[in-house]
Amino acid sequence: MVDHKLGSTDLAPMAASQHVRLIRTPEILDQRVALAVLLLRLLDPVVAVGVLLLGARWLGLDITLIERVAATAAALVVFALFRDVAHGQPWRRGGEWALVGCIIGSWMSAVGLLIIIAVATGMTEHFSPPLAQLWLLLTPVVMILYHSVTRALLLYLTRGSQRSAVAVAFTNVSLALRRALQDAEDGGVDFKGFFDDRSAARLGLSGSEALLGSLAQTADFVREHKVDLVYIALPMRGDARVEALLDGLRDTTASVYFVPDMHFVDLLQARVDQVGGIPVMGVWETPYYGVNAVLKRASDIVFAILALLAFSPLMIAIAIGVKLGSPGPVLFKQRRYGFGGEEIRIYKFRTMTVCEDGPDVPQARRDDDRITPLGRVLRRTSLDELPQFINVLQGRMSVVGPRPHAVAHNEHYRRLISGYMHRHKVKPGITGWAQVNGLRGETDTLDKMRSRVEYDLEYLRRWSLRLDLRIMQRTAALVFRDAHAY
Repeated sequence: MVDHKLGSTDLAPMAASQHVRLIRTPEILDQRVALAVLLLRLLDPVVAVGVLLLGARWLGLDITLIERVAATAAALVVFALFRDVAHGQPWRRGGEWALVGCIIGSWMSAVGLLIIIAVATGMTEHFSPPLAQLWLLLTPVVMILYHSVTRALLLYLTRGSQRSAVAVAFTNVSLALRRALQDAEDGGVDFKGFFDDRSAARLGLSGSEALLGSLAQTADFVREHKVDLVYIALPMRGDARVEALLDGLRDTTASVYFVPDMHFVDLLQARVDQVGGIPVMGVWETPYYGVNAVLKRASDIVFAILALLAFSPLMIAIAIGVKLGSPGPVLFKQRRYGFGGEEIRIYKFRTMTVCEDGPDVPQARRDDDRITPLGRVLRRTSLDELPQFINVLQGRMSVVGPRPHAVAHNEHYRRLISGYMHRHKVKPGITGWAQVNGLRGETDTLDKMRSRVEYDLEYLRRWSLRLDLRIMQRTAALVFRDAHAY
C-alpha cells in the first residue's frame, strides 16, 4: 500500500514509490508548440552556418575547406549551447530583453569555444578577419530577429488551446502561482480558482479570487469540469487531508503537482520545474510532453502506415473471411476510454457472433462459444487487432501503450484499483508493457487486473522510444506462442 503522508521523514520512500513519484514537471506545450521548439533547435545552427556562408559570398571569398570545417564546428556548438533559447525559457520568464540577453550570452559562449577550437587546431591564420568580424556581429542580430518572430508564432499557436487549472489551499505560494499562470505571456492556462477548508470571509478573498469549495470537493469538481492541472499547496507534512485528496484525485485524469515552499525544495534535492519562478514538483504526469510528444506521435504515424501497407493484402483476405464466415459486420467497433478518459471507438475484426458494447460486457474466456472458428485463429495470433492501426492514424490510439478496456470494465475497476485512471495519461495502445509480461487476455481475478495496471503505470514512468521498440519486438515474438491469447 502506498504511503501518501508527506512528513519530512516520509520523503525518501515517497520519492521511491512506484505510484507517487517526484518528477520533473514539463513545460505546458501542446504538440504544435513542441514541433516549433524542435524546429528552433535545428534552425539555430542553420542560421549560424547560413550567415557564415552568405558572408563569405558577399565578401567575394571562396568557400574553402576551412570555412566548411568552421561551419560544421559552429553548427555543433550552437546546437549544444542554444537549448534554453529554443525552449523559450528566457522570454517565458523575463520577457523580450531576457531573450536578447540569452541569445547574446549563448553566442558569446559559442564564439569563445570556437576560438579555443580554432587556436588549438591552428585554423586562426587561415580564416579571413573581415569574414570573422561580419559573422560574429551579424549572427546574433539575425537570431534575435527570427526568435522574436517565432515567439509571436508560438503565442499564436497556444492561443485557444488553454488548459484549466485549480490550486488546493489558499496560501501565499498558491497566490503567487495563480499570478504566474495568469500573467504568462503564452496564455496557456485558465486558472479556475482555489479549494480550501476555510471560508471566504476568513480568508479575506476578493471577488477576483474564486473559492471553489472545500478540499473534499476537489476531486468531484476536477472530474465534472475536466480540469487538466491541479496544484497542491498544502503544507508538506503528514496530513490526512493530503492522503484523502490524493485518493480522490486518483480517479481523475488531471496532472497533479505539489507546490512546495522554498525550505522544502532546499531539503528535498529533487528535480523540480518552475511556473513563473514558482517551484512545482510533478506527482502524476504524462511522459509525452514537448519534443517527446512529437517523437511519439511521429513514430506512431510511421509504424501505422508501414503496418497498414505491409498487412493490407492480409487484411483484405481477413475481411472477406469474416464476412463469409458468419453474419454480421466485418469490423467490431467498441467504446473504450482513451487519452484523458475521453470516450473513443476502437476497431477490431469481428471474432464473435455478438457485438456487445453495453453496461455489461463479459470478457472472452477459453473455449468461449461466442467466438467463431476464424475468430479463434484471429484472436490467437492477434490479427483481429490490425484495424487498430487505423485508430492510430486517427490519433485515438498509439502503437504501444496501456491496452484499452471496455467502458463497462473501466467503470468497474476504477472503483477497485487505486490509480487505475492514471493509465489514461497516455493514449491506449495496440500492445503494451503488461501484455508482453504475461498479462494478455482474460483478467478473471482482481489481482490479475491490478498487476496489469501496475505494469501500465510502470510503462508511463519508464517510457522511451527504445522501450516502445522493445515492446514491439517482444510482441512480434509472442504472436504465435502466447498461451494467454484465446
